[in-house]
Amino acid sequence: MVLNITIEIWKKGNWYFAKAPELDFISQGRTPEEAKSNLMEVVQIQFEEMAELGTLEEYLSECGFEVSNNIISPTGELLGFEKHSFQVTG
Repeated sequence: MVLNITIEIWKKGNWYFAKAPELDFISQGRTPEEAKSNLMEVVQIQFEEMAELGTLEEYLSECGFEVSNNIISPTGELLGFEKHSFQVTG
């Protein structure tokens, strides 16, 4: 099966973090590439374990995907990202 995901790269201190927001998975590394590689390894291991347990399709459904004819498709469509600033009072 093929799954297309978004990978966000964040930096905090000396560490880089790679996050797959659709799947709620995150990993870290000393470089952006290492963080992404670690993330893909985490996803692969978790998906293999869920497949063995018979819970992979249920998990994907909870994350907003559907599986049909061995194809994983999102049930919604990401239209874009925007950054906003607002005043916090309190």
